[in-house]
Amino acid sequence: MSKVLVIVPFPMSEENRDQRRDQVNAVELGPGISFEFESVRMAPKNYVSQYDMVLADVGIMEAGISAADRGFDAVCVDTMSDSGVAALRSVLDIPVIGPGRVSMLTALMLGDRFSIVSMWSHWDHLYTKTLKDLNLSRQCASIRAIDVAPDNQGLLGGKEEDIFPLLFDAATRCIEEDGADVILLGSTTMHQAHGYLTERLSVPVINPGPLTYKLAESVLGLGLSHSRRAYPSPPAPKDPVVRAMLDAADRFNH
Repeated sequence: MSKVLVIVPFPMSEENRDQRRDQVNAVELGPGISFEFESVRMAPKNYVSQYDMVLADVGIMEAGISAADRGFDAVCVDTMSDSGVAALRSVLDIPVIGPGRVSMLTALMLGDRFSIVSMWSHWDHLYTKTLKDLNLSRQCASIRAIDVAPDNQGLLGGKEEDIFPLLFDAATRCIEEDGADVILLGSTTMHQAHGYLTERLSVPVINPGPLTYKLAESVLGLGLSHSRRAYPSPPAPKDPVVRAMLDAADRFNH
């Protein structure tokens, strides 16, 4: 049985983490793999500024740095920002997968151009950075936000009647006005809208979190992981220092 660690990028209660776990039910997986969802100990309030992104990288790196030693066979990071992915790849030999790059590259296997539909425009920098890194700006037809402040804890629960039609309208404009062949959900926090959009839109809709779970299953089955040439190991790891930083943060917060 392969065991995958899914790093939830915000501290949260078990009840709220269950809403993240629901993503596993959206994809067909074989019996030989299981997923454990764990929250980071430190995170920004949201991913708006470069300051926030540094905190996100550190928090996610610390949460996953001992994954292999704890018996995990792969790591999935549950945020479209791919925060901490590169850092964890440099210290882990097991696969580390983030949904940002994966979603965009998968979209290009399904169509020529894709659009990203998100909750608010403050997240645009997350997508434009990845698009530039991958040199895919031309293939992105548009980024459209409904500009509703996201709830990283409760997600879309109880807001379906208000939020889902807004997302549908934005996605429809991406298709009809911008020329998108594929729609990407801009956040794993939006996964509850996937079924609604898939039933109503004429193009594929990529649900980023479940996509990473299926990819984790695939790369493990193929015996693949990231390239050490692309992600060299640090010459002097400081794992105890990273943990001490988060221990101090825990004491400060309590």
